[in-house]
Amino acid sequence: MSNPGRPHGDSIERRVQGDLPSTDAETAAARIASDATVLTSGFGSVGYPKAIPLALANSDRDLRLTLVSSGNVGDEIDVDLVESGAISRRFSYQSSSVARRATNRRDIAFSDRNASSIGDEVQYGGMVDPDVAIVEAVAVGEGWFVPSTSVGQVPAFVEAADELFIELNHQHPLGLQSVHDIYRPDSPPNRTPIPLTDPGGRIGTSYVQFAPEKLVGVVETDRADSTYTFRDPTDDDLAIAANLRSFLSDEMERSPVFDDAIHLQFGVGSLGNALMGELRALDFGDRDVVYYGELIQDGLLDMLDSGRLASASATSMALTADGQRRLFEDIERYAEDIVLRPADVANHPGLIDQFGVVGVNSAIEFDIYGNVNSTHIRGKRMVNGIGGSADYNRNALLSICALPSALDDGETSRVVPMTFHVDHTEHDIDVFVTEQGVADVRGCSPVERAERIIEHCAHPSFKSDLQSYLDDVKAQSNHIPHDVARAAEWYES
Repeated sequence: MSNPGRPHGDSIERRVQGDLPSTDAETAAARIASDATVLTSGFGSVGYPKAIPLALANSDRDLRLTLVSSGNVGDEIDVDLVESGAISRRFSYQSSSVARRATNRRDIAFSDRNASSIGDEVQYGGMVDPDVAIVEAVAVGEGWFVPSTSVGQVPAFVEAADELFIELNHQHPLGLQSVHDIYRPDSPPNRTPIPLTDPGGRIGTSYVQFAPEKLVGVVETDRADSTYTFRDPTDDDLAIAANLRSFLSDEMERSPVFDDAIHLQFGVGSLGNALMGELRALDFGDRDVVYYGELIQDGLLDMLDSGRLASASATSMALTADGQRRLFEDIERYAEDIVLRPADVANHPGLIDQFGVVGVNSAIEFDIYGNVNSTHIRGKRMVNGIGGSADYNRNALLSICALPSALDDGETSRVVPMTFHVDHTEHDIDVFVTEQGVADVRGCSPVERAERIIEHCAHPSFKSDLQSYLDDVKAQSNHIPHDVARAAEWYES
């Protein structure tokens, strides 16, 4: 797509360049059809449109919108718009208790998708017929805009939608242009390899391009993101982090693939932040430590500030209010080491494999054979969604599942005989880490995996019951022995 007004390398010094159609949120909302399919920016609860969703929520229209986002969004969408009853169908990740309740009541028809594939599914896969994209930006011109605090699948969404609204948010600094690296993969079947050879390298532009005739209006806003709140690490979090640090230390000595560098990815959340804090004390020697994942968290800023991290590549900055303040106040310095990419690059299976990423993600539970449930409590009640965890679990050189062995002060085991909802199969995960220890199950048969998981990861309150279950079912002549009725009793207590 030609874009003569934005030659690569130019620094953007004004938020608006050119004669662009301006509008207000209420007028924009009124133009959107009551049954429209709406694609929005937003990933990690940041970088999402705010004014137009609020205007839709506050209108008195009977709306039945299909909403597609590439990650979780903030309260203006996942609380206000959901509570208004305007959303009838949703893809994919949702992040509020309000959206969760609507999903579980089936008031919203919710379809969960892997973060890496949503762009392709919207453009080529027939998932939806998109009508309008609403995105947030820090600068806009004729045929281009600079995203704000996340990218996600915005380039694909903008390309796929018939119409485009841009919310120009003055809350975010223009300096965010320096962290973006927007690269669009070619269309199948002529897609060529993504030419990224260094996780901290840049292969694209600071802006997203679009066909100028798609732009219906620019809405100027000044509203902050719904930033994260991370709880203080628990004793279990710290013990898990210490066990992970010990395992990684041994693994770096064992495997020659880590002789020069180690590439890490962590799932979002308080546990992930605790894990990053613990790794600041790990002796990496002369190795480069690189983050190649989907979310920049406060812990990564700490690692950059301490000099323990060479670079961080992601698609969103899921920061606390303090973390976002730190970033914005020193954006030029952080931009030397932070890169934000589209999710179909940040989560690309080939790049995860190419860089030999060590992926560390949490879950709701896992079973004794190594199957992992990331999304549904007791196999049936949706929590948030799968996000990008499958992208990393399946394609990382080393896939690690880390979580406490029990909840509710030891009353509920997170290691179960059989999980009744599986997001990541026993083929996807190499290592399990709880506060009890580490189970490296690479090369193990199913029963061998079960023995290691029970011995090293199960909570003491449940270890004997799990072992009794395994001892009894081992009498069967099955590769993966189970007593389904007995396994279901773990969900009935």
